[in-house]
Amino acid sequence: MSGLYIVPTPIGNLDDMTFRAIRVLREADHVLTEDTRVTGKLLKHYDINTPMMSYHQHNEHHVLEGMVKRMQSGSKLALVSDAGMPGISDAGFLLVRECVKHDLHVEALPGAAALLPALVASGIPCDRFCFEGFLPHKKGRQTRLNSLAGETRTMVFYESPHRLLKTLVSFKKIFGEERQACVSREISKLYEEHVRGTLSELTEKFSARAVKGEITVVVAGYTA
Repeated sequence: MSGLYIVPTPIGNLDDMTFRAIRVLREADHVLTEDTRVTGKLLKHYDINTPMMSYHQHNEHHVLEGMVKRMQSGSKLALVSDAGMPGISDAGFLLVRECVKHDLHVEALPGAAALLPALVASGIPCDRFCFEGFLPHKKGRQTRLNSLAGETRTMVFYESPHRLLKTLVSFKKIFGEERQACVSREISKLYEEHVRGTLSELTEKFSARAVKGEITVVVAGYTA
């Protein structure tokens, strides 16, 4: 069936790819990809020869109309990001919204996203949680954090390695030194690790070491 197929890709180990995801990528007319070099390695690994088209946050406004017209003409497009679920802190929302607006078929396959493995492995209550993604770099950052000071649900954040320490320091100041948290790094990859402790302990640990890779931070909610 023509339309948009949202295909999660492995966040680390390539064996995390599902049979259904492989089939959809093979059957699609084009794969819309954030980075053709990254996706090219995945397609080669599974012997998928579907042609790729560039689709990312810097060009999505310009190519939306063309993508919609392709699907209206009968094309089946598969949307992927570099890793994980497209649309979660990656481009994808605008295209899905346009498809819904034009009554085009949209199908999202279940699959990898770093937030859930990090949440479950943290040891912090995960029956209720909120996902905050990446915090604003500058404007609005403090306001966002202040608004979360009284959040009672477990909070999940994405962060880059070079901003991790700064973020932990901000968390300690606003959420309190004794708030429990977990820093998860390189999920599903060879050097996966989950560093648990209070925000004070984590700040001390990561001030003494350099970190690399994709990072997810889980912070316990506020308790009176």
